Amino acid sequence: MTFSEKLQKARKNKKMTQAELADKIGVTTRSVQNYELGARYPKRDILDRICKALCVRIETLVGSEDFLGIVEAEDGIEGTASAKQLLSCAGALFAGGELSDEDKDKVMLALQKIYWKEKEKNMRSGGKSSGK
Repeated sequence: MTFSEKLQKARKNKKMTQAELADKIGVTTRSVQNYELGARYPKRDILDRICKALCVRIETLVGSEDFLGIVEAEDGIEGTASAKQLLSCAGALFAGGELSDEDKDKVMLALQKIYWKEKEKNMRSGGKSSGK
């Protein structure tokens, strides 16, 4: 399922209209319609509000297939290009070749540690680091 499908399903499970969700998260009804049509992705702060309003975890709504769309909504074309490059490198790294499965697991754990460390650091500093 795509983000748009998951969002619509979660909203309907809460028996909420698009207008009610829009009001709860502080956007227009048209924005919610665009999210559910897959025409746009919400920025991270709006995505957090959607999750809170629908009482779902972000992982419930966002899958790996939605990653680039959300990066583009948040960081524009430059961020999307960086994300594509990162995914390409990661794909090549994990696709086979030189690393054993055990080493691939170690790389993945190291990436997760870096992610959580930076996220914590960014939260302490009061925001996200865009690298710009």
